[in-house]
Amino acid sequence: MSSTYVWVVIAGMAVANLVVRFIPMAALSRVDLPDWLRRWLGYIPVSVMAALVVGEIIRPEDTWIAPWQNPYLWASIGTGLIYWRFRSFLGATVAGVVLFLAFRAVLG
Repeated sequence: MSSTYVWVVIAGMAVANLVVRFIPMAALSRVDLPDWLRRWLGYIPVSVMAALVVGEIIRPEDTWIAPWQNPYLWASIGTGLIYWRFRSFLGATVAGVVLFLAFRAVLG
């Protein structure tokens, strides 16, 4: 694989990202959207992130783990509860790492 090919692929991905992401955002930023549509569009990033995270929690490294033996699942539940209670992203992140290491040590 030549370096020219790699740079062409990188440039193509950059153009594709520009077309798919920037142009629609630029066009929609000039339009006054109804409130219900703004609220609806606001849920899209959260939904995409949840879909990505839940897939990795339920099936880490493309293997199924029973729920009672899944340290990813238990750590994510604990992390969510800590964030819900204290509303601290940094605190929940640190607690999540500690919880994961603890559950991984206990559950194997």
